[in-house]
Amino acid sequence: MPSLRKNIGQITGTVLFAGVVAGACIEAASADTALSVLKHWNLGGAGTWDYLTLDSSGQRLFLSRSTRVDVIDTRSGKLVGTIADTNGVHGIALAEDMKRGYTSNGKADSVTAFDLDTLKTIREEPVSGHNPDAILYDPVGKHVFTFNGRSKDVTVLDAATLKLVSTLPVPDKPEFAVDDGEGQIYVNIESEPGQMVVIDSRKLTIKATWTLPGCNSPSGLAFDKAHHRLFSVCDDKVMAITDASTGKQVAKVKIGDGPDAVAYDAARGLVFSSNGDGSLTVIRQESADSYRVTQTIPTKRGARTMALDASSGKVYLVSAELSPAPAPTPEQPHPRPVPVPDTFTVLVVGAP
Repeated sequence: MPSLRKNIGQITGTVLFAGVVAGACIEAASADTALSVLKHWNLGGAGTWDYLTLDSSGQRLFLSRSTRVDVIDTRSGKLVGTIADTNGVHGIALAEDMKRGYTSNGKADSVTAFDLDTLKTIREEPVSGHNPDAILYDPVGKHVFTFNGRSKDVTVLDAATLKLVSTLPVPDKPEFAVDDGEGQIYVNIESEPGQMVVIDSRKLTIKATWTLPGCNSPSGLAFDKAHHRLFSVCDDKVMAITDASTGKQVAKVKIGDGPDAVAYDAARGLVFSSNGDGSLTVIRQESADSYRVTQTIPTKRGARTMALDASSGKVYLVSAELSPAPAPTPEQPHPRPVPVPDTFTVLVVGAP
């Protein structure tokens, strides 16, 4: 009888172990479920595009459209509103605690504040720099930050009045920025090699400037709050991962060509890079310092920017049919392809 109980125990233990392993495999398999383009929403209209911003409900998608911001209902894919007269708009920042939104108007050198409920313009005010690109709202200090490409500086505005608070010079053209919620703002600097500037959002001073080895002209930036990791997408098909506490690089991952945005999905442990070559790179975070590409999803040429719905895991991208680029000129030595009118489309990526 003792030997029988021992055998039964061994068998039971083996079955339990196999069940645990099987469960882990099922969990891993579900985590790496193949994603694909689920929907195409053709919105048409003329004009180029830049950043996308999703509100916290996941139901309103804000799209920069050159001279305006279009607002899309993500349940229907229909246009539900427009914020007009945002000349050269690049980014949209939402201050849901204040029921306001803000746009960075690159050609007008200004910021527009609008009502989040009605989408009506409240006021437009100039910034201290030139060509405001990325824009960020800090809810603790109640400040709006614009990252000005041509003047290579950062404008800080009072979120309620849009009055100038401060101007911070940076080493080169600032690109995308993220806030860690604990008093630091991180900004990619488009240089070769790339750099990252850390701003003290309480004192409004530059805390540090870090070099990003092997990362030229970083653009999109995302933040993993739990592991204190920063994700920068760069030229040369590279994503650089940086320790947000020390500034040291912990990993690099190969991505597609021409990226301009990156998003981190904390719930699913995924990092996304949207690439101008018409691909979306999906990366699995295996640990804070270990990453592997799990999928490269065909999207649409020019779909370089995106927004992530952290609740559903869906990714929204935009592009249009593109005609050949015009001939170079002294004013525009590197012209981009021209969007074909009425072909502007939103792509929705998710699990089947």
